Amino acid sequence: MAADLRQRARRVLFLSVLAAVVTAIICPFVGGSGMDYGNLLRREAPDWNIFVNLRVPRTLLALLTGAALSGAGALFQALLRDALATPSSLGVSSAASLGAVTAIAFYPGDAAGFPVVWVAALAGAAVVIAFVAALGQLRRFTSFTLLLTGIAVNGICMSLVLLFHNLAGITKSFQITHWLLGGVDAVEYPVLAILALVIVPVFIWLLRLSRVLNVISFGDAWAIGRGVDTRRITWQGFAAGAILVGSTTAITGPIAFVGLIVPHLLRRVVGPDYRVLMPASIFGGGAFLVICDTISRSVLAPMEIPVGVTTALLGGPFFVWLLWSR
Repeated sequence: MAADLRQRARRVLFLSVLAAVVTAIICPFVGGSGMDYGNLLRREAPDWNIFVNLRVPRTLLALLTGAALSGAGALFQALLRDALATPSSLGVSSAASLGAVTAIAFYPGDAAGFPVVWVAALAGAAVVIAFVAALGQLRRFTSFTLLLTGIAVNGICMSLVLLFHNLAGITKSFQITHWLLGGVDAVEYPVLAILALVIVPVFIWLLRLSRVLNVISFGDAWAIGRGVDTRRITWQGFAAGAILVGSTTAITGPIAFVGLIVPHLLRRVVGPDYRVLMPASIFGGGAFLVICDTISRSVLAPMEIPVGVTTALLGGPFFVWLLWSR
């Protein structure tokens, strides 16, 4: 039985990596408007320019964002030992949104600039993560209480977002509305490189932390008895989650439910072993968001559905089903 479980886990991990690679290769060729593949092979305009400057960066951004959100979801679920713990349910996504919206609304000049919004989103996510982690460490709140705290933080942050939205001018109000829908748009390759340089080391750290997460998932007392500094690991884990969520949210806007759907579905297949679940969540989350983005820009072509809407339409019913099954 144990050998069968290990074999199935390896198979799922292989399939998740394969799915990420295949979607990254195929999905740039799929879109709302047809492409002349003959021109594409000859590298002739406009098809070559569309492919290289729009579709490839968009696919890579979706891959990185989906991996970051899904990896952060799996990390929070391990630290809080609750399958409902996600960047959205803990208030991290809404806090990052508040930081970004504040920068767009009040920063003098071009607030849509990537560094400004990125720093503001990271700051918002970091504040909420520090608050949640402090509650868990100082008062020993249960994971359920922390999740309820995250819901309250969500409400406060979104209320402030609406307030700043109304206070902003017409131009910035339009930027905020577009950003809040959550979308994967084409970005410049230097921005993708910076994002990868920030989040890929966090991915590597998460993969190395997988064995420790297995011990923590049994409870603090069990982990402490086996020499794990749970306080340090918790703070480091929340900081890593803030970096993943804040960095991606600054570029794409809030995209919900990726960190809930992918880790939970994979956990039902591979089990709770984070040595397999974490890498499978990272690669599977990337593939999942690339597919969602491809659907979003193809279903109603030439119009596009924001990918945040697509993931919400999938994640809302999934969240209700998860609550009902528990």
